[in-house]
Amino acid sequence: MEIKRSGSQASAKGPTDWFTGTVRVDPLFSPNEPARTGGALVTFEPGARTAWHTHPLGQTLIVTVGMGLVQREGGLIEEIRPGDIVWFPPGEKHWHGAGPTTAMSHIAIQETQDGSAVTWMEKVSDEQYRP
Repeated sequence: MEIKRSGSQASAKGPTDWFTGTVRVDPLFSPNEPARTGGALVTFEPGARTAWHTHPLGQTLIVTVGMGLVQREGGLIEEIRPGDIVWFPPGEKHWHGAGPTTAMSHIAIQETQDGSAVTWMEKVSDEQYRP
């Protein structure tokens, strides 16, 4: 058994290569062999968002606070709110973030395959972000 105490892991600023705007990533858990699932609490200030990206084994988001936006490639931008659960299938290109005027936090859960849990791509432009 392993207990991760609240506040025992340092928060990190979301890297500018992967995010637009102010984003904080609070690690929750990392894979313990042979498991391969990890998770983090990600907080987006208004207007902040991820770059386009994919996950080799998919990703689950659990919205905890605020109002956010999600989009899969070729799809419409959709609003997400506390209690919503979003599933992106393996390899589906997508982005997610806060609304234009409202912050949003979600728990992001994904698995690692061959040492990688995510493939980052180009940033979401301001024009693409407009709901």
